[in-house]
Amino acid sequence: MDVSQYLEIFLDETKEHLQSLNTEILNLEQDPENSDTINEIFRAAHSLKGMAGTMGYKRMQNLTHDMENVFSEVRNGAIKVKGNMIDILFQCLDALEEYLNTIQETGEEGTNDNEPLITLLNDVLDSKEGGVPKEEKKEKPKTGNGEEDNKKWLDIKFDDTQKRVISEATSQGKGIYGITVKVQEACILKAARAFLVFKALEEMGEVIISKPSVQDIEDERFDLDFSLIYISESPLETILKSVRSVSEIEDAQGALLEDVPVNGAVAAVESQSAVPEVVAEEKDNAPAADKPASQPAAVKPNEKKAPVSKPVVNRTVRVDIEKLDVLMNLVSELIIAKNSLVSASVGDRNNSVNEHIEYLESVTTNLHESVMKVRMVPIESVVNKFPRMIRDLSKKLDKKMELYMSGEETELDRTVVDEIGDPLMHLLRNAADHGLESGEVRKAKGKPSVGSIFLDAYQDGNNVVIEVRDDGAGINIEGVKGKAIDKGVITPEQGENMSDQEIINLLFHAGFSTSEVVSDVSGRGVGLDVVKSKIESLSGEVEVKSKIDVGSTWTIRLPLTLAIIQALMVDVGGEKYAISLGSIQTIEDIVPTDIKTVQNKEVIHLRGLVIPLIRLSEVLDIESKKNPEDNMTVVIVKKGDRQSGLVVDELMGQQEIVIKSLGKYITRCKVISGATILGDGEVALILDTNALF
Repeated sequence: MDVSQYLEIFLDETKEHLQSLNTEILNLEQDPENSDTINEIFRAAHSLKGMAGTMGYKRMQNLTHDMENVFSEVRNGAIKVKGNMIDILFQCLDALEEYLNTIQETGEEGTNDNEPLITLLNDVLDSKEGGVPKEEKKEKPKTGNGEEDNKKWLDIKFDDTQKRVISEATSQGKGIYGITVKVQEACILKAARAFLVFKALEEMGEVIISKPSVQDIEDERFDLDFSLIYISESPLETILKSVRSVSEIEDAQGALLEDVPVNGAVAAVESQSAVPEVVAEEKDNAPAADKPASQPAAVKPNEKKAPVSKPVVNRTVRVDIEKLDVLMNLVSELIIAKNSLVSASVGDRNNSVNEHIEYLESVTTNLHESVMKVRMVPIESVVNKFPRMIRDLSKKLDKKMELYMSGEETELDRTVVDEIGDPLMHLLRNAADHGLESGEVRKAKGKPSVGSIFLDAYQDGNNVVIEVRDDGAGINIEGVKGKAIDKGVITPEQGENMSDQEIINLLFHAGFSTSEVVSDVSGRGVGLDVVKSKIESLSGEVEVKSKIDVGSTWTIRLPLTLAIIQALMVDVGGEKYAISLGSIQTIEDIVPTDIKTVQNKEVIHLRGLVIPLIRLSEVLDIESKKNPEDNMTVVIVKKGDRQSGLVVDELMGQQEIVIKSLGKYITRCKVISGATILGDGEVALILDTNALF
């Protein structure tokens, strides 16, 4: 069977299971007796084993199989969870992550068998107190001779519904068969092989009942064989040949039942209600079967839960992001069409045209919002890996620290979420390595010995803000200034005139570091220029604030979407430009005499704030069409806590615009973040206010 078509789904689901395992093993370290956590880890390992086996990744399958064995014993109470076991499990997760990355790059799992890890897992199994080693447990003696084993279907009892189905099949001339299937002893995925047997049989007929029940077979609660009663028009040899063709099936035996045995012992009957579930996957006309009174009560809660969970699964659809991009592009064209209609109707008072425009506007807005919701994903997928990282750093750096997270449910555009993981990881590693002091230093300062790192996310208007905070030593301003002068980044004279915040911002200078020793964890300043450029490439901004012995706060501000925005259209020297509404504070009418000069720069005094002016005509090298003595139109924009006034010639109004990339050839012009097509077909450039600051 060609499984390459399932590779994408396999990769996605494996990532989810690995993240779940990471989270649950962290929880297990805090609460080793929690049965819910233990069951969740067992289920995730079991699912991973099945998926890897189906895809043919044997090494990955073997490792997860041994993890599953360990947790099977933990569930039974034969093994207690201890510190070294947690470390081994995390090493297993790292090995699985390595397999996953190799599969993603090459389609193959590589050649690393991870024998040392498998040995460690088996050592854990062998060390259980009073338990039987796993290998011995496998060697259960078989009772009865082979002939009896192959006729287990003789003990199956039928209910009235099944009797009616058998009777009807007999009257139609169909054969009623008793079949026993034996799985190879070395088979790891017994349930998967059984499923393939059922699937092969479904193509030629109908399974009436199985022993053990289908539910037990699915849960691998059977030894090496299972039996079933089967209706088919095909001859017995064809049926048995089909079953034997399934890999890892050792043998299949059967007989045509002339006189169907219906008086078997009740004790031999397992849950029959599960049988139609497998049949129903392929056949809609499968008979329903009532649950016999002898069904063990322990299975009932699971059977009640199953119908509840199914709709939840079905509500989630995986969509290829390329399909979403096509959909987004269609919405973009629709908005351009709407803008064309708006342009065509200017001056036209025809009510019919205006109604059409209003309707089109409503449709495009709703369609835009719908597509945006499809593209939005919680940042949870990125931040979930950080608690494990902080745990590992705490051990590596020999510092006690805790990570507190909030707002993981905050949603961002998928393309943004995929890109912010590395910058956030870098800021967290910096906080752990050089933000937090050692336990002794913290005690001397009167702080708790355990350092705190906070990762908070929240929505603020059309932006998402992510803050990384620590309660560490803060940034040494004089140290940064000294390093900057030593490295020639600034002159001593410049250093004297710089504010504390300007000196802190030097940390974002390319290649700048205050660290004396280059560590493999981080150095405060190392790579911060990369963090800044990555965030700015996403049309975001990053800032840092620090207070000595109180700590530092790194704030990342990102737009909710990168595709369609509300913008203010302005005119500068006869050319049209767009400014994102998200960055605009107010629009002011300024008298030229109100302009003052500070350090040779133009500023205005507005409501108690001194705001620098940026004349867009000078930045864009366009001659302004306004007379110098006329009142000026100033658009006040913000970047974090800072504000600037952009001087424009004229305001043209608000518009929903589609951002089009300028392509890789036009990358040097930092003040332009893209372009848009207006209703009259003209191209207007979009100003990047962050770069203008």
